[in-house]
Amino acid sequence: MTASLPIIHVGNPTLRHQAAVVEDIHAPAFQQLIDDLIATAMQANGVGIAAPQVAQSYRLFIVASRPNPRYPNAPEMKPTAMINPKIVAHSKEVVKGWEGCLSVPGMRGLVPRYQAIAVEYTNRHGQLQQQELTDFVARIFQHEFDHLNGVLFIDRIENPSDMITEQEYQKIVSQTT
Repeated sequence: MTASLPIIHVGNPTLRHQAAVVEDIHAPAFQQLIDDLIATAMQANGVGIAAPQVAQSYRLFIVASRPNPRYPNAPEMKPTAMINPKIVAHSKEVVKGWEGCLSVPGMRGLVPRYQAIAVEYTNRHGQLQQQELTDFVARIFQHEFDHLNGVLFIDRIENPSDMITEQEYQKIVSQTT
């Protein structure tokens, strides 16, 4: 049975550790974790979630872009489990965009990220995948990838004035939609 898991918040030491490489992708408990992460992201209106955010220190995250109250302009895609992911190449172009995090509730930050990335990961069936990601989905991947290395979006903000509350962010979004 799929369950929504409790999300840990900034201050919990698990969020600041390097996550472990996944060895047994096919283990029933690991497959259940994938399903539970997808359910957790959906229930929390996230567009992605990493295993460390539910206190499971594995190199696993879900990218699940879709429009929702937190990201009304997000593109639609099927939730995808990305196991032992890598960024193998990236664009020279870096763009700033607003990010939030389920582990840093109530805050948003303007974060610089590569506009385009080439990635590799293993899917939940054990198959190596290679993809090129751009724009918002590339941002999600980089944000979740940071979680696997103990980095939060607040660590990447270049200027303290680039941090705002969720309420102020929603005002900005409502003016642009």
